[in-house]
Amino acid sequence: MAGGYGTEGDVWPTMRRKPAIKIKKANRGKLRKATRTKKGKTIPVATLRKLTSSKNPTTRKRANFALNAKKWKKK
Repeated sequence: MAGGYGTEGDVWPTMRRKPAIKIKKANRGKLRKATRTKKGKTIPVATLRKLTSSKNPTTRKRANFALNAKKWKKK
């Protein structure tokens, strides 16, 4: 069986890490300013949940991103 699975010489593709998500320097801290949270403090989850129903679509998007990012595996 030439070229099939399980033959000699087959190599599984290596698992590659996804690149880290980059947030532009111009956008860093904008969600913190919207929540009026001091620098160095974490934004409360309750505040983020309130912002997910904000009238401003950009603020909604940032709050939703922050809630999802809290669930990611961190080193």
